Amino acid sequence: MNPWLKLLIALGAGGLGALVLSTFTKKRIFISFDYDHDRNYRYLLDALKENSKSEIDYEDVTPGEIQSTDVAAIKAGLLSRIKRSSHALVIVGSHANAYHSKAQEIGQRNWQWWEIVKSKEEGQGLIGVKIDPKNDSPEPLMNANAKWAMSFNVEAILKAIKEA
Repeated sequence: MNPWLKLLIALGAGGLGALVLSTFTKKRIFISFDYDHDRNYRYLLDALKENSKSEIDYEDVTPGEIQSTDVAAIKAGLLSRIKRSSHALVIVGSHANAYHSKAQEIGQRNWQWWEIVKSKEEGQGLIGVKIDPKNDSPEPLMNANAKWAMSFNVEAILKAIKEA
């Protein structure tokens, strides 16, 4: 917790402390997804976040599409956003464990695996959201204290985000 926030609470800022606490506790989420196969689910998360009737609320720090094929440039763009996040939400589709054609250069099986590893290195909370409960979870997400939504539905996603 932010030391200034602790001080405010300790000093008994009352309603102001609650307001500040709610401002500082909004999760900054980096969304990890397979662009080629699961981007529609990423867009659905955006729609849920923007829907005033939805309780799902977070600050999205996911980069837009990175217009490069250079692995080093992509890593730099992704890592800067991962470092700004407090949590990584991993959309687990049917291709989450597939090998990327540049796996050796990436240093992991695919971009999602790399994003999970980097998020863990940065100490981010992890949230796994399965599109289908039958999808195999990425190995780096296993035994990592991730919070899970075992299907892609609002209640499960909301619960996982709140628990993370």
